[in-house]
Amino acid sequence: MKRLPAVIVHGLGHADAALAPGQRVILLSAPGAGWYAGAAWWLALTEAARALHPATPCEDYLDCGDFAGAAMAGLRLGLPGLVLCRSCPAFATVAAIAEDLGRTLLDSAPPALDFAHPAASHRLPAWLAGDPDAVK
Repeated sequence: MKRLPAVIVHGLGHADAALAPGQRVILLSAPGAGWYAGAAWWLALTEAARALHPATPCEDYLDCGDFAGAAMAGLRLGLPGLVLCRSCPAFATVAAIAEDLGRTLLDSAPPALDFAHPAASHRLPAWLAGDPDAVK
């Protein structure tokens, strides 16, 4: 099964650009953003992005690094997808809770085009089309 293209977004402008082409995509936070930006920030950002592009299907994942507390905050807020390093001592506990709640917990982030890169917006069409070299 082909994996959806993931795009690391750092704000609403990035999420808007990622969803604008109208193709199904994964919105992914920066590594560890669950710890330094928080689950509430991610929820607000993804809700605002979806409001701008209601017809564009997307998944979203808050990357919590190895911070179980950030992942738990995301679960409490109802985030549908989280990334938590498998090396986190509480990974198994968080994974069990996520499963009970019907949420998705990844143990590593998928390959992604990072909008922090200056050329990311130019590379987006190729990335969405499945070109793995677009992230280089």
